[in-house]
Amino acid sequence: MKSVFDIHTHTLASGHAYNTIMEMAKEASEKGLELLGITEHAPAMPGSCHRFYFMNLKVLKRFMYGITVLFGTEVNITSYEGDMDLEDALLEKMDIVIASLHVPCLKPGTKEENTRAYLKAMEHPCVNIIGHPDDGRYPIDYEALVKGAKEHHVLLELNNNSLNPQGGRVDTAPNDIEMLKLCKKYQVPIVMNSDAHCIYDIGNQCYSEAILKEVDFPEELIVNRSVEELKSYINYYKRQNKS
Repeated sequence: MKSVFDIHTHTLASGHAYNTIMEMAKEASEKGLELLGITEHAPAMPGSCHRFYFMNLKVLKRFMYGITVLFGTEVNITSYEGDMDLEDALLEKMDIVIASLHVPCLKPGTKEENTRAYLKAMEHPCVNIIGHPDDGRYPIDYEALVKGAKEHHVLLELNNNSLNPQGGRVDTAPNDIEMLKLCKKYQVPIVMNSDAHCIYDIGNQCYSEAILKEVDFPEELIVNRSVEELKSYINYYKRQNKS
């Protein structure tokens, strides 16, 4: 299956990534993608951009180098009750909202606490994707996660960067396998993302594709096969449908 978009990427603004918006968009276009999502780390991540950065995303064009480019955020879940580090007024303006757990922003809790953090974040109407829910440092109840994603119409992410053997997350492959098997069981769609922090990784799904093949995951549950499949999940398109 050809993936036509990548909607979890970072630029210099995130503080630990290495390219500009224009460089990322150009690279995505040259790689044949139809859509790129740039989702900077929200302010609780050390070194990332101020909330003013997200306030000003309105000045950017959503079409560059022949492709659609959307702008949003990877918010940090900052409590076990699903609190996040951008206020609702800003989240409502984001094209894409990915909610993730990061060790600098919330220390790993118990299985029950970590699961509750994800499930509570899913309840927020602006959250579109749960980012890399595969980090073994945050043990979770995957059956509850998958059922919650189905209930709240939220995508679960298969994050290629998580599966990189040089990465800092632990036990990601067995956790992703468990999640994918449950997604098959309950017919819950997923999204593949690179989590690219430089141009070279845009659209890179090498590790994700191997895991999908291992569990014989059905293509019809992978939204990356078309932009049309993505539209019902993403704020940018939801706003267009309302207008």
